[in-house]
Amino acid sequence: MAKSPSFTCTACGAAHNKWIGRCEACGAWNTIVEVAPLSAGPKALGGKGKSIPLTDLATQGASPPRAASGINELDRVLGGGLVPASAILVGGDPGIGKSTLLLQATAAFARKGLSCMYISGEEAVAQVQMRAARLGLTDAKVSLGAETNLRDILTTLDTHRPGLVVIDSIQTMWLDTVDSAPGSVSQVRAASHELVTFAKKRGVSVVLVGHVTKEGQIAGPRVVEHMVDTVLYFEGERGHQFRILRAVKNRFGPADEIGVFEMTGDGLAEVTNPSALFLSDREKATPGSAVFAGIEGTRPVLTEIQALVVASTLGTPRRTVVGIDGGRLSTILAVLESRCGISFAGLDVFLNVAGGMRVNEPAADLAVAGAILSAREDVAIPPDMVLFGEISLSGALRPVGQTENRLKEASKLGFTQAIAPARSKLGQGTEIMVRQMPDLTTFVGDMFGAG
Repeated sequence: MAKSPSFTCTACGAAHNKWIGRCEACGAWNTIVEVAPLSAGPKALGGKGKSIPLTDLATQGASPPRAASGINELDRVLGGGLVPASAILVGGDPGIGKSTLLLQATAAFARKGLSCMYISGEEAVAQVQMRAARLGLTDAKVSLGAETNLRDILTTLDTHRPGLVVIDSIQTMWLDTVDSAPGSVSQVRAASHELVTFAKKRGVSVVLVGHVTKEGQIAGPRVVEHMVDTVLYFEGERGHQFRILRAVKNRFGPADEIGVFEMTGDGLAEVTNPSALFLSDREKATPGSAVFAGIEGTRPVLTEIQALVVASTLGTPRRTVVGIDGGRLSTILAVLESRCGISFAGLDVFLNVAGGMRVNEPAADLAVAGAILSAREDVAIPPDMVLFGEISLSGALRPVGQTENRLKEASKLGFTQAIAPARSKLGQGTEIMVRQMPDLTTFVGDMFGAG
């Protein structure tokens, strides 16, 4: 039985059973193309294919040696260094510093003796050389090229066999076997597959730079993120000099690990103590300020959460959030009103994480509630106190993981008090005074005399 033709949108990848002028999924015009069906394959099992080698789970081979760049923040996010034959996808907003970071990383690996190649599809060779001169990287032995034809790039890689190659960016690559424009879903998928396959067969580590959409997701098909071994996001606010390199997927190390960098005139500089940096401009005894002891990957990081509560002149009060999920703020305000009797009707609430940091951990709930109540009641939280704990819908405070590491980081930076949920595992030899609260009502009454 003949297979019916399949049609795919080159803009969003949506499948259709017939050609139409406008894609129903994304609304793009004239992006529907016919996709040739796959071959039927062998007609019977056990045909002309060859048997693949099998092994058992107990077989242990030697772990592949990792190549360290010497940039500790980068090596931390990679799980200890670069694994041979690995495929890494790096995404981030335009102008955030992806090319600067990868050029510095490539030069660092080259200085450690690794054969490195940098292929740019967005800039001319002279432009990359100008950036290298500004960053002081001209002494690094990095092979530089500018090309978008993937066939020529793979031929060059097969000839020179570098240990590491950076492709900047995957959206500019063009494969002549795919009948669509560069940057389309089909081109990105096919080019990524060819590069990842080459990396595994030839033992070359490949770093792909990916553009992001306005929602912050890497542009193109999500299947690219499944193909690669590691997915890194380079984050940061344009108004702040801090940049966060975050691993959202890593087959060779922990996910959600972060590396912190500071953008300077000479490029990106490592931040070895992010907690001290994020708290450096913190004023003392200021209402609306609370310090959250969080965990990013395996690293404890202290950040300041700021809140402002003012009378609203609008019919619907504003809820403005920067650095934290707005849904968490709405939930915390609802719990405060329902369980503690504290109303925020007619009040605008503004919430911000200082330093451009983004907090995704539910353990920040208690610090958020503390900052909001401090701003509302005009009562400052002691400057030597940290807070952490998850707030449930019943108003109870739930314990969170790695309590001991949070307290050690707070003690290292001079904090002497902490508020944590009841039943938290404090560990031995805790040098900081911990007050454990069973629920939000107790916290509100003890800290602000309300509730």
